[in-house]
Amino acid sequence: MLTHYLLFLAKTATVVLALLILAGGVIYLSRKGARQRGPRIQVTDLRAQYRRNGVLVEQHRLDKASAKAAAKARKRREKEEAADMGDCTFVLDFKGDLRASAVTNLRDEVSAILDAARPGDRVLVRLDSGGGMVNAYGLAAAQLLRLREAQLQLIVLVDQVAASGGYLMAVTAHEIVASPFALVGSIGVVAQIPNFHRWLRERHIDFEQFTAGKYKRTVTLFGENTDAGRQKLREELEDIHSLFRHFVAEYRPQLDLERVATGEAWLGIRAKELGLVDRLATSDAVIQEAARRGRVLAVHAQGPGSWTQRLGLRAQQAWDGLIGTGNHLPS
Repeated sequence: MLTHYLLFLAKTATVVLALLILAGGVIYLSRKGARQRGPRIQVTDLRAQYRRNGVLVEQHRLDKASAKAAAKARKRREKEEAADMGDCTFVLDFKGDLRASAVTNLRDEVSAILDAARPGDRVLVRLDSGGGMVNAYGLAAAQLLRLREAQLQLIVLVDQVAASGGYLMAVTAHEIVASPFALVGSIGVVAQIPNFHRWLRERHIDFEQFTAGKYKRTVTLFGENTDAGRQKLREELEDIHSLFRHFVAEYRPQLDLERVATGEAWLGIRAKELGLVDRLATSDAVIQEAARRGRVLAVHAQGPGSWTQRLGLRAQQAWDGLIGTGNHLPS
């Protein structure tokens, strides 16, 4: 019986030791990666990608002799193009959420392009966002303005939606291109908040809030809202809307703001009639046309850390909790 017990303890100790060694290795790799980490930029040659796909289809479409002749002609064209690279078109993707969290990658992508771009280059931004927090989308728009201020031609492509904060970003472009049924516009501001004050009062629950500054809080989630607080919030929303209108007017002075700055959104066809967009096309059509003229490079900043870094972070947290150092990393 004692022998079985000792054997069990030995196996358990071996497993625990192996797990500790594995955790230590992962933590080491994650810390090493964190020390070496900079903007993690991926670049895809979209013209080469289009051509590879075209060749694949062509091989099935043509007979052997015709396919061979077409391949030779293609190689000659590619040699000529390699000798004269010409202007370059960069492609960025921005998928927005309420917090415009993609701005973290956008700032690295813009910085990378500005470091490599030459006069005459263009930037196409595939934008898809229904808007969100004002300050977050203001920062995203400011990142796009860096491209414009560097004298690069900036074109925003909208396949599905560029509304509210998304349209705030779009107007920074020299040209806005939308698909016929994309949703565009929504030049307005909204704030909405539930209030549980009556529910708390009915249950004899007091809510106390202490502030310094007359308008530190206007409307609250749990306290009793006042007409003065509501009025102040309306004034703040009107001020933000006024700034939104002025920003749009600066970059699209041809717009009739009294007509379009009402908070409404329109489908691409109507948006073009109103001047919210400049032409109708899909992003695919615009990018493929650019690929026929010259190089097209998609620039993408990777997400926050590799899997080893993320796993190492969790292992570090578990280890700190186990040994009780109190030095916990943020999750």
